[in-house]
Amino acid sequence: MSGLYRPSSYWTGWLLLGLGFGLLLWFIVAWWDQSEPASSAQKLLIGLGFLGVVWGIARVAQQFVDTPNPVIGFTPAALTLLALVVTAEALLRAYQVPPGLIPTPSRVLSTLLEVRDVLLQDAFQTVVLEALVGYLIGCSLGLITALLVSRYVFLERGLLPYATIFSSIPIVALAPVLVKMIGIDWPSKAVIVAVTVFFPMVVNTFRGLTEVSPLSLDLMRSYAAGEVQQYRWLRLPNALPFIFNALKLGTTLAMIGAIVGEFFGANGQGLGFRIQIEAGRFGFDIVWSAIIVASLIGIAWYNLVAWLERRLTGWHVSFR
Repeated sequence: MSGLYRPSSYWTGWLLLGLGFGLLLWFIVAWWDQSEPASSAQKLLIGLGFLGVVWGIARVAQQFVDTPNPVIGFTPAALTLLALVVTAEALLRAYQVPPGLIPTPSRVLSTLLEVRDVLLQDAFQTVVLEALVGYLIGCSLGLITALLVSRYVFLERGLLPYATIFSSIPIVALAPVLVKMIGIDWPSKAVIVAVTVFFPMVVNTFRGLTEVSPLSLDLMRSYAAGEVQQYRWLRLPNALPFIFNALKLGTTLAMIGAIVGEFFGANGQGLGFRIQIEAGRFGFDIVWSAIIVASLIGIAWYNLVAWLERRLTGWHVSFR
């Protein structure tokens, strides 16, 4: 426990959490099969339950400020997510919002379990064939380009300004052009992803390769180190944090690029295709299910790259 630990505050927080969640869950169970909106007094109970949960989380979170365990430290965030989901369930049932407009979290979870096989097939198309393939190609080409640009001045002055300019092009403007040029199958989305992640990789890697300490560079030259040795022992290690920044950014851009690309043409599969089709049918329970699948995969992908970064660049000052 941290220095802020106070037993009375700690147990008061958990008591408030229990009472708050109890009120919300009681209302959800009581209003599960109702077809009429709740009264003002019953809606007030939802508000009281939510306030109790928020107050309880605020009290409990003080006890996890300095915890070294990341799982335990995630407890307040997990409680906040649970509070938002339970409150949304209660409010949607209290106001009897049509599921064709906003489905309840329980309906979304039920739909997710029912259509999981279809969504997994869509995820394979979007993540593996489009996002991952484009990510690997774009990041690899970006890394090679940055190495060449940092080595040859004429490439730096002739190519790097365009890399900076093209990195600001919105993917929504680029996607329909590439889909029309290449076709609606998965290679067009892989190209969109590759183009999207290419420019951030070039810019970030170039910074890491060139922003080296002049003293370190002079030291290597004093030992008659050649260009290859300078890159091997100085420039590339210095660029690793910049490269991983681009890789982490690329995980998000890859998922966005693949999904947005499917909005402009797909072969009948893909998470973006599923979101577009079901939104047109007002099947928002399936839409939210697809969004959850895409979000979970994106979070896992980002954390995998972050884990590799900690393993390979643990010496960097940002991890001390």
